[in-house]
Amino acid sequence: PSIGTIILLLLPFMLLALIFVVIYPNEFQLQSLTGIAPVIITHASNSTSFFSPEKPAFHLLIGILTLPDHYERRHLLRLVYSLEPRVNAVIDVKFVFCNLTKDDQRVLVALEIIRFDDIIILDCPENMNDGKTYTYFSSLPMLFNGSNGDDKPYDYVMKGDDDIYFRLPRLVESLKKMPREDMYYGFVIPCDSMDPFHDYMSGMGYILSWDLVQWISSSNIPRNNSVGPEDMMTGKWMTLGQKAKNRFNTKPAMYDFPIPVPIDTCSHEFVPDTIAVHRLKDNPKWARTLKYFNVTDALKPSKLYHIP
Repeated sequence: PSIGTIILLLLPFMLLALIFVVIYPNEFQLQSLTGIAPVIITHASNSTSFFSPEKPAFHLLIGILTLPDHYERRHLLRLVYSLEPRVNAVIDVKFVFCNLTKDDQRVLVALEIIRFDDIIILDCPENMNDGKTYTYFSSLPMLFNGSNGDDKPYDYVMKGDDDIYFRLPRLVESLKKMPREDMYYGFVIPCDSMDPFHDYMSGMGYILSWDLVQWISSSNIPRNNSVGPEDMMTGKWMTLGQKAKNRFNTKPAMYDFPIPVPIDTCSHEFVPDTIAVHRLKDNPKWARTLKYFNVTDALKPSKLYHIP
């Protein structure tokens, strides 16, 4: 066909596009922007999740075992982790507790779930050492099965306390070097031991590879040994089941908050290569820790506030 014929054929479409741009300029701009803008950080269903646009090195679930009434602590942790630098890993932070027992909890926790979608409520009476950790680990394969039923949703799973602060970039750099199977990672107990095979990892925050989580959900060994000091029992499961042949001690990069007169070697002064600080029982301890690691350096000057 001739050029004139082609122009006549395209003219109606060109006129239609021109009319659309003139009448709906905002919609055209919005669609253009969403079509070219790269997604850097995604908060799926408003849950707390951190990753970079690069291919992630691994997927980690941080399960923070806490209590329903600890609203302020959950909000503080959400705030702190939302300000962490981007990391080359997918990290989901979830708050874990047992059944709600009060009317105010049913309303206020529901509000948190609607807003943040970062809470797991286990079917158990609230407790610390009467099987809550076992219920947590054993429930995960059913709660987070893979996209096709076979894929593992996470490479690693953490059980952590709500009084510990993890520096996610340091944690990611450490975990990148770890095996993806039969792995048990944390702060070895007793305090003065450096041997990860000596006993067990402190309940402040330890990590298991996904295959061990699956084993916990199906084995009678954890099921029949669920009651007792939770971190000690986890170590016992690994020993009785001859599991966790890959064990890694994080000392001295994980430790208890520094106190003037340490009662044991679990506590020492802050160090630059810290992965985590434990026993942050109150806001002053959180503030001192966050200040040391320059978490508020990004605060910009403004006439709206004065913070000396």
